[in-house]
Amino acid sequence: MSAISRRAVARRLSPPERSYGALGVVGTVAALELLTRGEVVASRHFPPPSATFRTLGGLLDSAEFWGDVGSTLQGWGAGLALAFAIAVPLGVTIGSSAVLYRALRVPIEFLRPIPSVALIPLVILVYGSGFESKLFLVVFGASWPLLIQTIYGMQDADPLALDTARAFGLGPVARFARVTLPGAAPYIATGLRISSSVALVLAVTAELVIGADGLGRSISLAQESAAVELMYALVVVTGIVGWLLSSAFAGAERRVLHWHTAHRRLEAAP
Repeated sequence: MSAISRRAVARRLSPPERSYGALGVVGTVAALELLTRGEVVASRHFPPPSATFRTLGGLLDSAEFWGDVGSTLQGWGAGLALAFAIAVPLGVTIGSSAVLYRALRVPIEFLRPIPSVALIPLVILVYGSGFESKLFLVVFGASWPLLIQTIYGMQDADPLALDTARAFGLGPVARFARVTLPGAAPYIATGLRISSSVALVLAVTAELVIGADGLGRSISLAQESAAVELMYALVVVTGIVGWLLSSAFAGAERRVLHWHTAHRRLEAAP
């Protein structure tokens, strides 16, 4: 039996990785249930997971709940799309020019570490407490991972591949389209996946702090009204939404970039 066949058989016989993840979730929930039922952790501050999930089940029939989910996803999606439209072309331009990179490196490194939440007073002053404020914060925070990853991807173009393309008579535009951009695609995909998580965090943060419509605002209202089980149920929802979005981007990345060597190595690994 060949090495490839042995690896394929081993993959079929070994338990799927998802089962380990499910066991971890079940074990964590069971441990929290025991700790809260035994009052090792005060149930008035941290209700049993069973009560939280029961409250979550009741939310599924609520139009207001789904409206909050939609508002959060609207801010996430619009902000991520604008961040992509701004950061990727800018990153391609900066990464393609050594002069631009040297000129803008210091301003980028100065602006990038500024926390988006530190801009909230200014954003409220300019845009108020509505959707525009949430959108600005999401775009500002989500743009940086995409910008940095795009710049690195453009600068990491394989010189041997570029020389080969040049030897075959390909012009600058063809070399960019066939060599540089495909080589930068995995970097951009990683930046998009990171920015997706950042965008969701900032959308919920804006709703919590500013009071824009969405899950964050509902979490804040539940906390103010001492509806502890509802508050934790909504927090769980934000976690589920983040996990679903991350999984969707990871799956799309594997499918779109199946030709890349990194993904081929993952598929061939035992």
